[in-house]
Amino acid sequence: MRQTGPEADLTPLADCSSCKYRDTLLAAGTCRPGDCCVVAESGRQIDRFFRANPAYAADYSQDSFWERRAIAARYLPVQDLRPLLADPDEAVRRVLAYRVPLEWLPELRNDTDREVRITVADRLPEQQLELMAEDQDYLVRVYVARRLPEGRLFRLAADPDNEVRRTVAGRLPCVSLGLMAYDPEVDIRRIVAQRMDVDDLAMMSKDDDWMVRYEVTLRAKPELLQQMLDDSEEDVRLAARQRWEALSALPG
Repeated sequence: MRQTGPEADLTPLADCSSCKYRDTLLAAGTCRPGDCCVVAESGRQIDRFFRANPAYAADYSQDSFWERRAIAARYLPVQDLRPLLADPDEAVRRVLAYRVPLEWLPELRNDTDREVRITVADRLPEQQLELMAEDQDYLVRVYVARRLPEGRLFRLAADPDNEVRRTVAGRLPCVSLGLMAYDPEVDIRRIVAQRMDVDDLAMMSKDDDWMVRYEVTLRAKPELLQQMLDDSEEDVRLAARQRWEALSALPG
C-alpha cells in the first residue's frame, strides 16, 4: 500500500496486471512501473518509454491523451508525421513545427498557436519569410525581422511594435536607415544614429531628444560637429567640444 501523509510518494503508477505489455516489454525490462511507462499519465514516464521503445510511437499517434500524442510525435519517423499537422492540441503541433521537413512548414504558417508560428518563422526558408511579415503577433514578426534578407526589411520599418522596429533598425542596410530617422521611439532613433552613414547624420542632428543628438556628436563629420557646439543640451555640447578638440589635434 502506498504511503500517505507529507512524505508520500506521489509518482503515478499504472496497473501492470492488465497491461498488454506485461508479458513482453515488462518481462524484458524495457518498461518499468513508476519510471518507464506509456500507460501512466506522466510525461516523464511516457518519454522514457518511447526512448526505450521508439517503434511503439506509431501506436499512440492518435491516442486520446494529448501528452501521449505529443511525446509520441518526437519519436515517430518523419514520414509518419503528416496526419498530426491538424492535431487539435497545440503541444502536438509544436513538436511538429520543429520536426517536419521545410517544405511542410507553410501548412503551419497560419496555425492558431503563437509558439507554432514562431518556430515556423525560425525555420522557414528565407525566400518564404515575407509570407509571415504581417502576422498578428509581434513576437512572430520579431523572428521574421531577425531572418528576413536585409534588402526586404524595409517593409517592417514602420511596424506598429517597438521591438520589431528595434530589430529592423539593427539590421537594415545603412543606406536605408533614413526611413527610420523619425521613428517615435527614442531608443530606436539612437540605434539609427549609431549605424547611419555619417554623410546622412545631419537629418538627426536636430532630433527632439538630446540622447539621439549625443549619438550624432560621436560620429559626425567636422562641419556638422561644429554646428552642434551650441546645442541646447550641456551633455551634447560637451561631447561635441571634446570630439572637436580631438579632431583638431590630429595632424594634417
